[in-house]
Amino acid sequence: MALTKKRIGDLVEIVDERNDLGIRDFYGININKEFMPTAARTDNLDESKYKLVTNGRFVFSGMQTGRDECIRISMYTGEKPIIVSPAYTTFEVKATDAILPMYFFMIFMSKEKDRLGWFYSDSSIRSNLDWDRFCEIELSLPPISIQQKYVDVYNAMLANQQSYERGLEDLKLVCDAYIEKLRRDIPSQKIGQFLLESDRRNDLDLPVDSVRGLATSKEMIPTKADMKGVSLGNYKMVMPRQIAYVPDTSRRGDKMSLGFNNTDEPLLVSSISEVFGTDVEKLLPEYLMLFLTRPEFDRYARFNSWGSARETFNFDDMCDVEVPIPDIKVQKAISDIYAVYVDRKHIDDRLKERIKNMCPILIKGSLEEAGV
Repeated sequence: MALTKKRIGDLVEIVDERNDLGIRDFYGININKEFMPTAARTDNLDESKYKLVTNGRFVFSGMQTGRDECIRISMYTGEKPIIVSPAYTTFEVKATDAILPMYFFMIFMSKEKDRLGWFYSDSSIRSNLDWDRFCEIELSLPPISIQQKYVDVYNAMLANQQSYERGLEDLKLVCDAYIEKLRRDIPSQKIGQFLLESDRRNDLDLPVDSVRGLATSKEMIPTKADMKGVSLGNYKMVMPRQIAYVPDTSRRGDKMSLGFNNTDEPLLVSSISEVFGTDVEKLLPEYLMLFLTRPEFDRYARFNSWGSARETFNFDDMCDVEVPIPDIKVQKAISDIYAVYVDRKHIDDRLKERIKNMCPILIKGSLEEAGV
């Protein structure tokens, strides 16, 4: 057996199919090479101009490849079609006698190929990887039989992860069912009477490692900002079990940037953030987070934001939010179930990362086997 070399341009073809089906499931791709629902507002978008993505079709974006050191590419494996921005390039593998579509995708699940994309990207400010340059990349390919062998290994790992993920969604449904039952059985109350606003600045001289960003996924994440030379004295402290959010809702689509400090250490967030805790004898912050992480809260906050150039949802607006508040023991029981869901979701994320990291090893194994 021997390896063959093929240019990407000889293996794929552009498929520019527009959305004439009325589909309004808008998606993009991230640097993890995953499809994700678009964060931008879609109310007034003309969906017919968007590109259709069906099972087995690839989506590519060469924008900012050099800046991010990542080739944004993903293969869609869902059964229900979705749509992506016309700025994306959509394509399919045409030379299926030379390369399997899934094997093609596995090749690009490696840092090595991301670095190659960075090398091929242009000298513009955004360091784009143009489609023509992408098509010039040459791939070493083993015979189809060997490709299939390693694709089968990858698919088996993926099937195990997806099985775990389905169990995860079942657990989420249990939490949602509890919440809906509470809404039916218990009158909602404004939460302001139970909230404790905090404006404590960095009087502990916490270091830059303590700075966190607030994500629309409702998590506190390591900051992506350049902190070189930034004074942290005015940053707000978020103590354990406190909640922080960004009042500005005008630049994040329809989602709030919000997070909960579930660690045992104080953290820092930007001074523009609102920070608060709760009267834990009457309202558990973990229970409150169940409501603040739901899509309907995002819609509520966006609808009740005020302003001109920037629309904000301030602390007084947060105080007006209404939720059912049962006995503290009931709150804890539901929060505990949700905590299990969150822990298992993190395990699922780690499983995905491990599978992704296995791809370069599988590709290397297939090349070595064919090269013998």
